[in-house]
Amino acid sequence: MSRIGDLGNNLYRGQVQFDFIARRRRWYAISGLLVIICGLSLAVKGLNFGVEFTGGTVFTVQATDGTVDQVRTTVNGAGAKEAVVQRVNNDRFRIQTEALTEAERNKVASALAKSLDVKEDTVGVQFVGPSWGSEITKKAVTGLLIFLVLVVIFLTIYFEFKMAMAALVALVHDVLLTIGVYSILGIEVTPATVIGILTILGYSLYDTVVVFDKVRENTAGIVGSGRMTYSQAANLAVNQTLVRSINTSLVALLPVLAILIGAVGLLGAGTLQELGVALFVGIAAGTYSSIFIATPILADLKEREPEMKSLVRRVEQRQSGGSKSSKKASAAASTDESVEVTASAGVSSTSPAKRQQPSKKNKGKRR
Repeated sequence: MSRIGDLGNNLYRGQVQFDFIARRRRWYAISGLLVIICGLSLAVKGLNFGVEFTGGTVFTVQATDGTVDQVRTTVNGAGAKEAVVQRVNNDRFRIQTEALTEAERNKVASALAKSLDVKEDTVGVQFVGPSWGSEITKKAVTGLLIFLVLVVIFLTIYFEFKMAMAALVALVHDVLLTIGVYSILGIEVTPATVIGILTILGYSLYDTVVVFDKVRENTAGIVGSGRMTYSQAANLAVNQTLVRSINTSLVALLPVLAILIGAVGLLGAGTLQELGVALFVGIAAGTYSSIFIATPILADLKEREPEMKSLVRRVEQRQSGGSKSSKKASAAASTDESVEVTASAGVSSTSPAKRQQPSKKNKGKRR
């Protein structure tokens, strides 16, 4: 069996354990710092919304010659300011501008055709009104809220309300980190981004449900047994599912990484970038939150219950009593050993017995 397989077996049996729950304040501090950084970027820089959300005009030109700077200069010279120019698949340009009138769109199309030496009728023009973009935004937010509400209902029925709250915090954590990365890197937010975010929410929920299912199994009847606290049982569950979570995440991340490197890095497909970044960041954040955020928060919520507090006291008394009895046993063993050594030493130090001499009375009678 491989080393990873041996590690997985040892973690599942409890022979090797990483104490995630006891170090939860450290994980809270790391996640809090990341969320603050993402929040500041969203407040200062905001998001780079695509034309689908803000409205505007999109020009597409099939041309192998020319550069991005050349196209940007041409579009600005034609009256379209603050144009976003992208090179797609190394044989096409995509230019996004603010909303233009029909006359302004025709002027920009003529300038692009002349600059890139193509026919004017080959320049694609797409106009997106701001009302359509606003409708897309509302539907995206509505879909996200409905998803979160359904998550809480499902987890409350399947597990319990406190597990639902812990999972909800982890989901919000994943969304903030993913959106924050888009803000920090300035990546354009498109409908593909929304699809990616909704996808990673489902993945993050799946990973959390796997861990919580093991937590429920380990904590069944825990109050009556008194063998371990809720935090200890939850930590065991995280260790038992740790290798599975990591392997599942790696298998999911490798194709996404291939998309980012191949389709985006080599081919320059911008749409795949908008989807791939959301998937990559979201899957990584979902794996992290299911281990370091959701389960520690659940342990914090459960340890506040009166019966769990009583369980903690009983477990501590039991463990302290066991340590005292082991100390007494070791002390008794050392005492017995010293007695045996003393006895053996006493026997070896005694002088040999004297031979008995016949008494004088017996001597007289013989005569």
